[in-house]
Amino acid sequence: MATSVVHARLAATVSILALSIAAPALAQTTGGTEPASAVDDIIVTAQKREESIQDVPIAVSAFSAENLDALKIEGGSELMRAIPNVSFSKSNFSMYNFSIRGIGTKAISASSDPAVAVSFNNTPLTRNRLFEQEYLDVNRVEVLRGPQGTLYGRNATGGVVNMIPNLPGPDFDAMMKAEVGNYGTVRGQMMVNIPLTETFWVRGAASVTKRDGFDYNTFTERHVNNRDLFTTRLSAAWEPSDRFNANLIWEHFGEDDERSRTGKQLCTKDPGPTRVGNTAITSSLVQNRLSQGCLPRTLFSDAAYDSPNGGAFGHVFMAGIIEYGRPATNRLTTINAVNYRADPYAGVTQSRDLREIASAYDPKFRAENDVVQLNMAFKLSDNLSLISQTAYAKDDFWSTQDYNRFVSNPIFADSTQAFVDPRGRPVVGGGAKVTPGGVYTDPQLGPSSRMISADLSVSDNRQWSQELRLQSSYDGNFNFSLGANYLDFKTEDNYYVFNNLFSLIAEYFYNVNPNVTTTQGLVTQNCDSTNVTRWKECVYVDRTPISQLAGDGHNYFRSKNAVKVRSWAVFGEGYWNLRPDLRLTVGLRYTDDQKITTPYPSQLLMGATLDGSESVQSGGYVSQGYPAQPDVKQSWGAMTGRFVLDWKPDLSFTDDTLIYASYARGYKGGGTNPPRVDINPKVIQYQPLAEDFDPEYVNAFEIGAKNTFHDGRFRLNANAFYYDYKDYQVSQIVDRISLNENFDAKIWGVELEGIFHVTDRFRIDSNIGYLNTRIGDGEGSIDVMNRTQGNADWTVLRPWVQVPSNCIAPTKHVETIIKANRGDEMTMYALQGLCSGSKRYGSFNPAFETFLPLYSLYGFTYDGLTEAPNGGRGFMADLGGNELPNSPNWTANLGAQYTFLVGGWDLTVRGDYYWQDRSYARIFNTEYDQLKSWDNANISVSLENESRDLIFSAYVKNVFDETPITDMFTNSDDTGLTANVFTLDPRLFAFSVKKLF
Repeated sequence: MATSVVHARLAATVSILALSIAAPALAQTTGGTEPASAVDDIIVTAQKREESIQDVPIAVSAFSAENLDALKIEGGSELMRAIPNVSFSKSNFSMYNFSIRGIGTKAISASSDPAVAVSFNNTPLTRNRLFEQEYLDVNRVEVLRGPQGTLYGRNATGGVVNMIPNLPGPDFDAMMKAEVGNYGTVRGQMMVNIPLTETFWVRGAASVTKRDGFDYNTFTERHVNNRDLFTTRLSAAWEPSDRFNANLIWEHFGEDDERSRTGKQLCTKDPGPTRVGNTAITSSLVQNRLSQGCLPRTLFSDAAYDSPNGGAFGHVFMAGIIEYGRPATNRLTTINAVNYRADPYAGVTQSRDLREIASAYDPKFRAENDVVQLNMAFKLSDNLSLISQTAYAKDDFWSTQDYNRFVSNPIFADSTQAFVDPRGRPVVGGGAKVTPGGVYTDPQLGPSSRMISADLSVSDNRQWSQELRLQSSYDGNFNFSLGANYLDFKTEDNYYVFNNLFSLIAEYFYNVNPNVTTTQGLVTQNCDSTNVTRWKECVYVDRTPISQLAGDGHNYFRSKNAVKVRSWAVFGEGYWNLRPDLRLTVGLRYTDDQKITTPYPSQLLMGATLDGSESVQSGGYVSQGYPAQPDVKQSWGAMTGRFVLDWKPDLSFTDDTLIYASYARGYKGGGTNPPRVDINPKVIQYQPLAEDFDPEYVNAFEIGAKNTFHDGRFRLNANAFYYDYKDYQVSQIVDRISLNENFDAKIWGVELEGIFHVTDRFRIDSNIGYLNTRIGDGEGSIDVMNRTQGNADWTVLRPWVQVPSNCIAPTKHVETIIKANRGDEMTMYALQGLCSGSKRYGSFNPAFETFLPLYSLYGFTYDGLTEAPNGGRGFMADLGGNELPNSPNWTANLGAQYTFLVGGWDLTVRGDYYWQDRSYARIFNTEYDQLKSWDNANISVSLENESRDLIFSAYVKNVFDETPITDMFTNSDDTGLTANVFTLDPRLFAFSVKKLF
């Protein structure tokens, strides 16, 4: 979008916001003839007791079902449009990031916790689908901003999102709704509430959504990223007396479609250097292998719609070593399975349309989520209640999609050609079966002439929780809430990456039968006792399809993460009325977290021998399966809480005012980083990485005022906050895992929320937020996109295929190797040796045992693990003063609606406009990280007849069909550092009919 258009829309937003603030005075002076109604009050449970939202000394936004429908907020991902200083985006590994005041879930690990607690009817759910499913029969949604250190406690450092469903009631009630829209959308909802007796009531609700895909795959010529969702909820309530009540809720969500977890992949191709030092690079292989795949350039240029330099990939080089034979007419030339001198993506560019992809592999997504909750309340006396909340949740999903998001050129040689061995003898036999006709058949990915890659994300989660609260409601000056809760959570996450070159290398590089003659060609062996050479390394190839994967193969990457969490807490909060208009709230909580992680190291192309001898090629310990390492046990204890003083002054210019000042301390547990590849350090040297990360702590200070003016017609809430944050958790992909790191930060900001009923028919609502985030001085991290930090004395290199992360090495040593001109393959081995020594393929470190002493060949010694910065990983980038990711300085929303009376019908027209300032996707705040500002507009029309209980509605979302990049994450070094980007849904329009009974 042109900058002038954005500025114009922003100016309009600010102008109307100012108008909404000034409107009470305007309405008073003009003396409109139409009386205005008061702003509807919303009763919330932000302090786990029912109170008016204007009486709660917390920055909280609440939305009734009517509010949500008016704003056309149909799921948790759309809440950001109505709340200041909130942002939302999908994330990698099927995760999402709901960020409040710059604090969200930027740590990705099976053992990490969300910073914003997502709750269902006051029960926090560690894993959930509340941001993927659509709202159904909702009473209200509450969003608490800031750490909730007492009542919500664990993992609520950023805030809380609490969805409260409608519960059964004593009156019959029913609803049916049908909707149709573009993209073939068909949506239906129904609800029925039946009082079976005077004290026992049941309620059922269900919804279904089906629509076609938003994205078009130009390669398969299919629309993908569709939706097929189903939700059902059954609940029962029993109130046998005014001393006891109970309710039981079961909700089930299911999805089976082609949802894409990530969007398009962008890349500014890195062609590789043409010179190193003063030495020109004349070999295309060397130039490609010195490329990192993609350059750290802006995502908003035409160049970003290129493809990575696939010639830099270690698996392309290794597959290129597999030799079929030589043409009879030229025995000096070898024909290899893959031409490792060429970039498989040469000439491949992409459409500038973020909703248009080119992929050889269409996505599949399946998810199921069940929540069962039992709530009981016992009135021990007229003023004392015991409340019990028991919940069980189960969440499973299975998702696969194209990993690289690019369609390569055909890369495989035809193995059925006539070949001869070095002595000129015809090659006949098994070699012809490798890539007949230039097509390789991968056991998981099937046949293809191209390099194809896909991932698979599988997660199995179980949670059980129990909370007990003793709560008072005395008429005196003091009340309290005391409680305890317990959480038992288990998860197993499995993330796989498949690539047909991985399988080819396993079969025809590692598993080739050494007992056959050269004239028999390539014959692969199975990794079993009946058909393998016991002294030779073997890499097990799993033959099962993705849909029924055995999961024990080493021909693909697998990250297996099993975590058990047990947490208990005791808490209490007291409320003292120091004066009729002055109240003090003091809350304390002690939380004890225990996490047990079972590490299962990855095993991509790791092999072993059956006779137990050392695996000197791959550096593996086993050829099949994923042996567990000893459990990692972690525990933390944290005291958190809050102190609040709120005052209700009697002011002449307001109807009602609440002024508050608060201090809160929040805590979120630490965890373990996912396990890395299981390499024998005596065979291949390996860069060190942190195995765990620390907990987060925040001290938060806030002042605020909640005001009601002009007979309740105008409401204006304002607050300002300051956070001192310690060890905020942020991850980036390193060594094919999410490496989580900790950083200190300072955060401050201000927020305004206003609602004004100009007349009984005309309403304006708006909010605006300012956010300033700064990472602490002295903080640093290694930027995988810029490991040298511009230091010309160091050069980025690629290591062995089993070692996924790039390294840096002295430019003078790189230049020495290239100048020696010992042939491309030896040059590659030597450059890889600068990253990490290998027993089989060489080392520059005389202290490291190797068959190939590279230090003798090239005349220098070098140990990257001790002589290079940070073990060869690169230079630390200075982060001091940088902004936190996904923390736009400004967010603003404006909405207005007017209701016309048309022959007994209410015709309501509404428009909403949202604007988000520019921000950064990563902590490094580089040109590559910047996300441009973006906006979103929505309009709706409804026609309602209360006497007939009938409502017709129509809406248009994303009116201008914007496709901003809302967030991104960077892939690993070994696949070229491509950027996975996310965008908004396209322009959607729909028409619905709703009937109440």
